[in-house]
Amino acid sequence: MRLEPIGTEEPRAVLRALRAALGVGPAVALGGGDSLPAEVPAGTAVVVTTSGSSGVPKSVVLSRAALTSSALATSARIGEGQWLLALPATYVAGVQVLVRSLVQGTEPAILAGRFSAAAFAHVVSGMHSSHGGERVPTFTSLVPAQLQTLVDAADTDPAIARALASFEAILIGGQALPETLRERAAAHGARIVRTYGSSETAGGCVYDGIPLDGVRLTEIDGEIRIAGPTLADGYLGDPALTDRVFVRDDDGTRWYRTGDAGSVEGGILRITGRIDNVIVSGGVNVSLDRVERVVRELPGLAAAVVVGAADERWGETPVLVAPRADVADPDTALAAARAAVEAAVGKPARPSRLVLLDALPRLSSGKPDRVALRTLV
Repeated sequence: MRLEPIGTEEPRAVLRALRAALGVGPAVALGGGDSLPAEVPAGTAVVVTTSGSSGVPKSVVLSRAALTSSALATSARIGEGQWLLALPATYVAGVQVLVRSLVQGTEPAILAGRFSAAAFAHVVSGMHSSHGGERVPTFTSLVPAQLQTLVDAADTDPAIARALASFEAILIGGQALPETLRERAAAHGARIVRTYGSSETAGGCVYDGIPLDGVRLTEIDGEIRIAGPTLADGYLGDPALTDRVFVRDDDGTRWYRTGDAGSVEGGILRITGRIDNVIVSGGVNVSLDRVERVVRELPGLAAAVVVGAADERWGETPVLVAPRADVADPDTALAAARAAVEAAVGKPARPSRLVLLDALPRLSSGKPDRVALRTLV
C-alpha cells in the first residue's frame, strides 16, 4: 500500500487524508516527512512518527482495524455525539478524535491555532445542537496542561466554566492527571475521564483504570502489558524494535510491552511510573514519577516536572522544574516539596532544587519535553 506524507498539520487536511485512509485511499504519514518508505503493509491507515519522551523518534504503524476498533470501543464506553478537536491533529489522541467523528458520520468541531481558554469557549459555544429535539452530547480530548489552563480561567470566568461543564465527557491523557486538578475541574462541572494508552495502542485504551472492550491487561515482572484489537502493527522500518516491544506468549497472544510499571488488581489498572524513569541517588533507586506525583499535589506545583540531574555528592538527585508564574515563594515551595516527598517516598528522593522557567518546553503532543528539561537543569 502506498504511504503519503501529509505535509501539513492543518486539521481539516488531516481529516480529509484520514477519510481516504480509512477507505480505499493511500495510508497517511503524520510526521516523519519524506524519510519514510513509500510502501507500507496492506491494511495500514496511518503511520504516526512520535518524538518520544526519550528523544528517539519511532514510526508507529496503525491499521484501519486498530483505529476503528478503538473508536467503536470508545463509543461503547462513553456514548456517541459531536467531538471537539483541541489537540494537534497529528498526535494520536487528535487522530482518534477525527477517527471517532468519521466512524460516527459526524463533523468534528475544530479549535485551530494556539490553544487558549477564550478560543476554547468560543468554539464550544457553537457546538450546542440537537437532533430530533434531543440534545447531541459533546466530547473532547485534552492533555492536563490544557485542562489546567481552562480551570484557572474558569475560576474567574463563568463562560469558561460553562464550556467545561457542557461536555458529556472530557478525556484526559498524555500524562498523569494531578488529583487536585481533577477535583478543581469537577467543581466546575467537568466530567473527566482519565485515559491511558499510547500511539502503540491507537490512543487511550484504558478509561478510569478499566480497559475498553476487547482490551486485555497483565503485569509481568512489574511491567504492564496490553493485548487486544487496538494494537499497532509495529514500527515502520524497525523489525528489531517491533520484536522487542510486541511479543507473543505461549498461547500466541500478542502483547505490547508498555515500559510502564504498575499493577492490575481486580481488573483495575494502576500505573506507578516508567520503569526507566529511575535515578540512583546515594546508592538508592528513586522513581522520578513517584516524586512527580507527590509534588504535583502541592499548591503552585501542579504543573511541575521532575528530572534527574548530576550531583557531586549523591551522584544524581531529583530536580523540580515549574512555571515561574505558578510559584509565589520558591523557598517555601521547595521546602514543602522536600517534606512531602520525604514522607511519601523517602529522604533520598527529596528534590535538591527548584528551577523556575517562564514556560516549560513541550513536545507537539503537549507532554513536557523531558530531554530538553534535563539539558536545562
